[in-house]
Amino acid sequence: MKTIGKYRVLGELGKGATATVYLCDDPDFERQVAVKVIRFGQDSAAMSRRMRKLFQNEGMVSKRLDHPNIVRVFETVVEDEFAYLAMEYIQGFNLEEHCRIDKLLPMHRVIGIIFKCCMALDSAYRQGIIHRDIKPANIMIAANDEPKIADFGLALNMNKDMDRDSTFIMGVGSPAYMSPEQIKGYPLNQKTDLYSLGVVMFQLLTGRLPFRASNQATLIYRIINTDAPAVTALNPNLPEGLNAILRRALEKDLYSRYRNGAEFAKDLSAVRYQILEDDQTAQDTRHFNVLRKLDFFTEFENDEIWEVLRVAVWREVSPNVAIIREGDKNKMFGVIISGCVEISIEGRTLCRLGPSEPVGEVAYLHPASSQRHASAVTLETTSFLEINAAALALSSEELLERMRHVLLACLIKRLREVNKIAAAQGPATAQVGGGSQTNFLRSRPGGGLDMELAP
Repeated sequence: MKTIGKYRVLGELGKGATATVYLCDDPDFERQVAVKVIRFGQDSAAMSRRMRKLFQNEGMVSKRLDHPNIVRVFETVVEDEFAYLAMEYIQGFNLEEHCRIDKLLPMHRVIGIIFKCCMALDSAYRQGIIHRDIKPANIMIAANDEPKIADFGLALNMNKDMDRDSTFIMGVGSPAYMSPEQIKGYPLNQKTDLYSLGVVMFQLLTGRLPFRASNQATLIYRIINTDAPAVTALNPNLPEGLNAILRRALEKDLYSRYRNGAEFAKDLSAVRYQILEDDQTAQDTRHFNVLRKLDFFTEFENDEIWEVLRVAVWREVSPNVAIIREGDKNKMFGVIISGCVEISIEGRTLCRLGPSEPVGEVAYLHPASSQRHASAVTLETTSFLEINAAALALSSEELLERMRHVLLACLIKRLREVNKIAAAQGPATAQVGGGSQTNFLRSRPGGGLDMELAP
C-alpha cells in the first residue's frame, strides 16, 4: 500500500485484530500522521456494521475534543470496503510497556501522568464524552511525559439519546479495567473512566492488577464484590497517602467515588508535593543487580526478583540492632545482603549468618504459629532485605512457589548441619550384624544431646 487517500505511506506502525496503523505524510500540512485503517470483512456483515459504527463514532467524537493530552484526529473517511482515520502521530510509547513488575516507572512520573489524564478526561466529560475503554494500551506517552489518550472508538456521547444511539454497545471495554457499573450494564457517567484510570494507576505502581483471576467469571465477581488490596501492601515503598486516593478511585459506591477528574487530580497533586522527585530507577537497578548475584536468588527468574523488590524494604541496619526478637509474633522474614547476624535462643548463641542467608523464615513457613523462638541481632552494619509476608501473599503464584521452595531448601540444609553436630556428640554407632530386623534390639537414646534425630 503506497497511499491511503491523500496520505503517502511511509511504513507500518502496528497491527491489531481489527486495524492496521501506518505512518504517513500529510501533503497539505507537511506533517507526519498516523493513519488507522480498518477493512470490513465480507464473511460477517454484522461485524462489519459494528466496526463501521465504532469507526464513525471515533472520528465524530475525537474531532470534538481539543486537549493537549488527547490524541487529535484530523480526518475520518468511511468507504464501502474500508475506512481510515488520520490522527496525530505520537513519538513515544504506551503505558502497557510499564505494567510489568520489572519495568515500572518511578512513582513521581506515574503520579504526574495520571494527574494529566484526570484533567483530559475531565475536559472530555465537559464535552459530553465518556471514553469507556481506559487502559494502559490506550494511553500514549510523548516527550516530557505528556500522556495522550487515544482510541475513542468505544466512547459514549452523553449528549445523544442513548436509547436510540446505535454506537452505544453494551459490554464494550476491557473487563480487567471495567467499573462495576459498566460490567453490570448500568447507565454510565464520567466516574466509570475515573475508576478505569484508578486501575491503570494501581497497575503502574505495583506491577499487577487490583483484581486477578484465572477466568473471566471469577474476575467479574471480584470486581463487583471484593475490595482491592492496599498499594502499600504490595509495594511498601509507596507513601501511605496513595492508599486513600486509590481506595476512592476504585470505590464501588458511585456516591463515594471521585465526582470528577479535577477532584482526583487535586488529591494526586497533594501527594506529589510530598514526594521527592528523585529518579529511583538507577537505585532499583543497582538493587536488582545485587540480588541477582546472591546465591539465595540463583533459581529466581528476573521478573520474580523485581517482584521481590516491590514487596520488600531494603534496610541498612546498624550494629547491635534486633531484627527479630524471641517471643514476638509476626511472619516477617528477610535475606541478608551484606553483614553478619547472630541467632540466639534464651541468651545463648545458636549460630551466625552471613550474606545470602534467610532470617526469620521458620515463622513465615509455619502453617499455624507466628511465634518467634529465637532472636536475630546484627553484629555489624548490615544490609537486610525485609520481606513483608502479607505483601508477599498478594504476589504471583510463581513467586510464592519459588520462595517457599528456596526457603525449604535452606531449612533442610540447616537441619542436616544440626544433625551432624548432634551426631558428633553422640556415642559410636551400633554394629550392624547379619540378623533379621525382628531380632535387632534398639538401644536407649543417649549421647551428649540426649535426643534421637530422624533423618
